[in-house]
Amino acid sequence: SLPVSAMPVDGRFPSGSAQWEKRNVADTVPVWSPDICIQCGNCSYVCPHSCIRSKLFDKELLTNAPREFKSNVIDAKGFPETRYTLQIYMEDCTGCGLCVEACPVKSTEKAGVKAINMVEKDGQEIANREQLSFFETLPNNDRAYVDFGTVRGTQFLEPTFEFSGACAGCGETPYLKLATQLFGDRMLVANASGCSSVYGGSLPTTPWSVNSEGRGPAWATSLFEDNAEFGLGMRISADRHMALAGKLLHELKHEVGEELVEDLVHSPQRHESEIRRQRARVANLKANLNALLLKEQKGSLRQAVQQLISVADSLVRRSVWIVGGDGWAYDIGSGGVDHVMASGRDVNLLVLDNEVYANTGGQSSKATPISAVAKFANTGKHSAKKDLAIQAIAYGNVYVARIAMGANPQQTLTAFREAEAYSGPSLIIAYSHCIAHGISMQMGLEQQNLAVHSGYWPLIRYNPEVVGSGENPFILDSARPTVKLKDFAENELRFRMLRHTNPNEAEQMFSDAQEQLRRHWDLYERMAE
Repeated sequence: SLPVSAMPVDGRFPSGSAQWEKRNVADTVPVWSPDICIQCGNCSYVCPHSCIRSKLFDKELLTNAPREFKSNVIDAKGFPETRYTLQIYMEDCTGCGLCVEACPVKSTEKAGVKAINMVEKDGQEIANREQLSFFETLPNNDRAYVDFGTVRGTQFLEPTFEFSGACAGCGETPYLKLATQLFGDRMLVANASGCSSVYGGSLPTTPWSVNSEGRGPAWATSLFEDNAEFGLGMRISADRHMALAGKLLHELKHEVGEELVEDLVHSPQRHESEIRRQRARVANLKANLNALLLKEQKGSLRQAVQQLISVADSLVRRSVWIVGGDGWAYDIGSGGVDHVMASGRDVNLLVLDNEVYANTGGQSSKATPISAVAKFANTGKHSAKKDLAIQAIAYGNVYVARIAMGANPQQTLTAFREAEAYSGPSLIIAYSHCIAHGISMQMGLEQQNLAVHSGYWPLIRYNPEVVGSGENPFILDSARPTVKLKDFAENELRFRMLRHTNPNEAEQMFSDAQEQLRRHWDLYERMAE
């Protein structure tokens, strides 16, 4: 019923609008027990909908806190005045329970009680709103003092992907949330069609948002599965803008200050501390340029200053992310993925691999493993899953990681940081448990763990930066399999189904799958030696 004239002419829509939906879909929600919490951050790390947040703050700020607002002394020596709180966004929670599964702490006094537990929501909404309102008045923790290198530290970083409409317990969204916590204030995202474009861009609301400084990702989806090429265009555009800014800086170096120009153009921008210093330089530059505009009312100098102001923000290195599922990366968009990896450009490809075309009804893809039942593979898939990681490693100059948050959250964090810091193309393949697997989504993290420890999903990292240093660029982050493949597969309907419909065929396929697993593991071990 909306006329075309109601739409934005330039295609832009406001971000962060999912925060207003307050779907209230969960009957049970997590409640925090501060007395036994070790403040590890695991619960907020795995929350698919960004409904669990943490802050550190001075105890004096509790003066006006609601009576039921929870906090505790920080679990670190030397900060007696600092409090820690974990806040639940109950009305945005989907009740998936992954936070409880991720919690490592159990009460010594009550059986079955952890530091975070699922309880009936009825009657808690009003109190939660009051607590949430107060929590949001507390200052956000300064990124300069947050330890980006630990799971514990990331809980204090603001997510700029929040409250999506993805399935409860989604295996994809925690990876997107983590990426925005680390790089969201300078991200450009090119999204493929699929689950991530549906929960990411189903208008009128979007979960892509901004932080307390007003910065957040610029998100776009193009035609269908051409986002690799689309994202490469974003990178080229950002590089051109930075080059133009550099050219104008040199032309105006006497007016702006030669030392500032030198720092702006040549200072490294690979780590958060370096990015923050560059932001301060850009702020200084813009102040100088605005002062020049007040003096120069017309002429070529004024035009050059205005042009430099228009591209000054591009002096902060953009973080370009090309995002999609396995249907895009392994199948429909594989040519574009290969082209972008071969380009050598500084782009990051994130493949949210749930091994099936989940959004369109569960069709088989080239990422679907042997013996899994899916549409177009009703009798089980007979061919092996394509090893996209090995194909990318073959280029030699592509950073490659295979990750699974439920099995090794620290390795996941390390891979994201290494990939983004690498100055060439990077590929992260993230195991994403899915409702299409036929599992209880609350046990998604456990399935990820079994996938890794059975050898089904080896965790790897290939870092071209160490080539020539004497170190092996290929790291096998998994230990040798400690559980049988069937201990992982039997928990999932996609594998179990074949045993009922065609038990003889299933036995042979599982045997083939086990043999393929052994061959892959032998290959990875040889590469890691």
